[in-house]
Amino acid sequence: MTWHLHVDSARCIGSGMCAGAAPDLFALDGDHARAVNESVPEHDDRALEAAEICPMLAITVRDADGGRIGPRE
Repeated sequence: MTWHLHVDSARCIGSGMCAGAAPDLFALDGDHARAVNESVPEHDDRALEAAEICPMLAITVRDADGGRIGPRE
């Protein structure tokens, strides 16, 4: 099973916190971050951590069925 990562470029301010926390999952491209690979192994806590520390809450983690996993509310 996999989780799916999405970075909302309209919300992202390019702080780099996600890339710092999980450099193999996120990278900075100019002014915005992007997911290196939109699919990651299920239960990769680094993906959730990155979603939670994003100052603009621009990262969403979803399960294979599209249910939102993170950031946690």
